[in-house]
Amino acid sequence: MPTALVLDGKTLARQIEHELFLRVQALKNKTNGKTPILATLLVGDDPASATYVKMKANACERVGMQSLRVFLPQNTTTAELLCEIDQLNANPDVHGILLQHPVPGQIDERLCFDRIDINKDVDGVTALGFGRLSLGESAYGSATPTGIMRLLNHYQINLQGKHAVVVGRSPILGKPLAMMLLNANATVTICHSKTQNLPGLVHQADLVVGALGKAEFIKGDWIKEGAVVVDAGYHPGGVGDIELSAITDKCQAYTPVPGGVGPMTISMLISQTVEAAEKSLAV
Repeated sequence: MPTALVLDGKTLARQIEHELFLRVQALKNKTNGKTPILATLLVGDDPASATYVKMKANACERVGMQSLRVFLPQNTTTAELLCEIDQLNANPDVHGILLQHPVPGQIDERLCFDRIDINKDVDGVTALGFGRLSLGESAYGSATPTGIMRLLNHYQINLQGKHAVVVGRSPILGKPLAMMLLNANATVTICHSKTQNLPGLVHQADLVVGALGKAEFIKGDWIKEGAVVVDAGYHPGGVGDIELSAITDKCQAYTPVPGGVGPMTISMLISQTVEAAEKSLAV
């Protein structure tokens, strides 16, 4: 069998950033210097969340956008966070809003996500956005599944009529990705912690997506010859949710860890913010 195709998210993300840089410059030229602005809300002092927010700010800088970073203390209440979101919704200069997950336990995260204006929901976290997306209507998708779909499309992976097995059902990854695959005419099976005969179901898949957050949980011998493998996990030691070392010589294509799905996530967040700015400024 020919060598498996590597679905290189890192290289594609760089290409997308270059295209976005040109779009941002064009936007500035047409609007007398106005630039897309992504507002990020970080509640508390989780170091991993702080790192993610910084990475997103760096990506904004690379494409010539601005980031507005809002830091709130660990003891912030739901009402206080909703007030901050309302201010950002009302600010015409802010085109995208990202509430960094997770928030401290005393906050009603779903209520706060759903307070974000649908037109500024560039991270695809609102229930309204998910519903619209599921029905095939226009909405910004969750960044990671949107990145996966962009990666599959870039490498011309045929999804029509194929059996996709998504292992994981989180509201920002497994569920929205399943809807996107369904809208792309794949036949979709969603698996989770209560699924019976998981190895057997995975073995049926033309496309396997690991999105459950457990290191190398999906074993190489579960995956059939010629399948496309997307690993959306990342764990210490540079491994994902799938035992990739055991499948690179038998699958059709796969996303490496790191360098596959990860770079596409921030790339899509920035891309959707630029799109939101273009719509807001009507260019």
